[in-house]
Amino acid sequence: MFKAGDKVVHPMHGAGVIDSIVSERIGGKTQDYYVFHMPVSGLVLKIPVSNSEMIGLRGIVDAAGADLVIASLSALEVEPCTNWNRRYRENLERLKSGNLYEVGRVIKCLTLRDAERGLSTGERKMLHNAKQIFISEMVLAMDESYQVIESRVAASMMGEGA
Repeated sequence: MFKAGDKVVHPMHGAGVIDSIVSERIGGKTQDYYVFHMPVSGLVLKIPVSNSEMIGLRGIVDAAGADLVIASLSALEVEPCTNWNRRYRENLERLKSGNLYEVGRVIKCLTLRDAERGLSTGERKMLHNAKQIFISEMVLAMDESYQVIESRVAASMMGEGA
């Protein structure tokens, strides 16, 4: 169980801080909720404590782990898939996994696809969301600005030093 002040990641929304834990009565049942605030986007969510593990809520990586993930982006392998529907489903599953390497793989796959042929509106939105999820965790883990982390991620994708 997390406590107020913990930095955590929601697989589909990104990283944030648990501001508090509140009890609310809904439909005759009282349940505890994490009040989750995302500094990057300003989004506030209430996440049921009892469902947090199923949702995939997890603590953020430490600074060393974040450095390692960013440095490894250029080495991540992506399979070129021409079928839009299959590629979209596979990338969505990767995002839902909450695994930083899988989210990095989505970013790399869609960035390469965009450079080659462009992206559909759906994939463009997915790329934006994947970057936000990935970078929001790096920002909290490394205590750097969004712009600094975004530049490091872009440089690492291109095989340059991060």
